[in-house]
Amino acid sequence: MECKNCGFEVPSGSKFCPHCGVPLRAVKGTSGSLKYEIKYRPSYSLLEVEIPVGSHITAEAGSMTYMSGNIKVETRTRMKKSGIWGTIKVSLLGGETLFVNDYIAQETTGKVGFVSAPLGDITCLEVKPDKGFIVQSAGYIASTEGVTLDTKWQGFTKGLFGQNLFMIKTIGEGDVFINTFGAIDKHELKPREILIVDNYHLAALSDTCNYEVRMFGGLKSTILGGEGLITEVEGPGEVYIQTKNIQEFVNWLWRYIRPKVQAASRHKNIFKKL
Repeated sequence: MECKNCGFEVPSGSKFCPHCGVPLRAVKGTSGSLKYEIKYRPSYSLLEVEIPVGSHITAEAGSMTYMSGNIKVETRTRMKKSGIWGTIKVSLLGGETLFVNDYIAQETTGKVGFVSAPLGDITCLEVKPDKGFIVQSAGYIASTEGVTLDTKWQGFTKGLFGQNLFMIKTIGEGDVFINTFGAIDKHELKPREILIVDNYHLAALSDTCNYEVRMFGGLKSTILGGEGLITEVEGPGEVYIQTKNIQEFVNWLWRYIRPKVQAASRHKNIFKKL
């Protein structure tokens, strides 16, 4: 058997690749009348949804990778569920697009595939009336009927989430699919159990959790220790951590791009003088 992530040949019956550690079986599940499968985890995850006739799934604009020919797409603004102010909040403040697409199966069962921009994982969060989730901005991919998105203002007293003033909160009942940068590390906290997480690694948490964002140690540690702000989460509830930090990745990438940008700028100035 061959690992779909790295191509390494693994022994038959293995559950994880001994070379890269990726689970060898896709995650399958059901959401109401829908069936879904999350493939190629955790680095290049793809969400494939099977939609029976009369059902639909709502997804972020631009996330569709492929779909069967019997799928009808209806594009709308978020006003259908969130109203004008809710649409503005989720789109402008939560980092999501103004429009979403409803994928509807006609005549026979259809299939749609979704991916996200970051290289990372996808997971399904079950939303209930007494249990919602707070998700990092721009982490939303798709959701089933009954789930509404809203932004939750935290202000400076409650703290920042991913160093951002706004985040997305799920409301209602159904499933929501989110993406992360890197793999997903899930923690289930007991009542009064505390977990401290770097802000850029915090992907989502249950709204049953209490949390507070503060500096990493004192001012000196925050500035010189390289950790910035951290979130102290207190259970009960679930905490989803992404294994990669987008800010660190950008800084790492800039180290290699900067010399070329600077060289191009110098050449441009020389040509202007000529």
